[in-house]
Amino acid sequence: MTGKFSASSATTSKKIMHFVKAAFTTLIVLNLGINYSIAADPFRPSQPRNIGDNTEAAFKAVFKQGNYQTGQKYLQQAISDEPNEPLAYALKASLAYTNQDTAALESYSTKTLDTAKKLIGTDPLRGNLYAAVGHFLEGAVILTREGTARGVPKALSRLREVYKHLDKAEAISPKDPELNLIKGYMDLFLAVNLPFANPQQAIQRLEENAGPQYLVDRGIAIAYRDLKNYPKALEYANRALKTTSENPELYYLKAQILREQGKKQKNPQMIQQAIANFDQALKKKSQLPAGLVKQIKSERRNAAKSLK
Repeated sequence: MTGKFSASSATTSKKIMHFVKAAFTTLIVLNLGINYSIAADPFRPSQPRNIGDNTEAAFKAVFKQGNYQTGQKYLQQAISDEPNEPLAYALKASLAYTNQDTAALESYSTKTLDTAKKLIGTDPLRGNLYAAVGHFLEGAVILTREGTARGVPKALSRLREVYKHLDKAEAISPKDPELNLIKGYMDLFLAVNLPFANPQQAIQRLEENAGPQYLVDRGIAIAYRDLKNYPKALEYANRALKTTSENPELYYLKAQILREQGKKQKNPQMIQQAIANFDQALKKKSQLPAGLVKQIKSERRNAAKSLK
């Protein structure tokens, strides 16, 4: 989940930061979707892993419903009742990043890595997956504290650790849905941001072996959006909405796609549709982070101005 790692120009530095932010966010998303209380692992149809109920509830609130307020409440309980579960700390780190709380981001990144290392002894697949997440989070801390120019060399060392642990997990179970979701997202963002890379290989990985499906569809929609293939991006955004229609962030994604497609085709009706989707997302602004609401409102205003 990350882009060009040469800091030789301002343009490249900007791409690095965009890539790291996107990669960081999606890496967290990919590791948070398991309902073990009823043995309904959304990644694996059999042999589910045992993760706490509160962690699973927090995931659903944040990433399926787009309700960050409820997610925070479940997470507080998860940290208390499920202290050995790295998913809980990874999600706390994700929310700290969203809220620009660097101290909390650093603390929960360390806890993610520490608990993941302990988990390797009993569950090497998940342990290595979360060790990868923990190293990535610590790379995000470095970039947040030190900036792109100074932080990239250090962050690169963390990225090497990320792939080392992902490779170990892949050696254990190469077709594991959770593993392929994580690696698929990472490969997609690399392919979008690096020249001569082939995003279709990453898309194929997601479509053939990853799960749950709505996260697969969402990731592919983002990739096609960034590749400026707006019809395909819209197709996959609509697929994701079929199963997660309550999530305001998906309406925001759809609005972005429609706005860019409307600009490209000089189609004001499509931009009007984009504005309608921005408004749909903002109907649930009370459950979203303040920074995200501000961004949605800004993009909505720009879309409206383009019609004048």
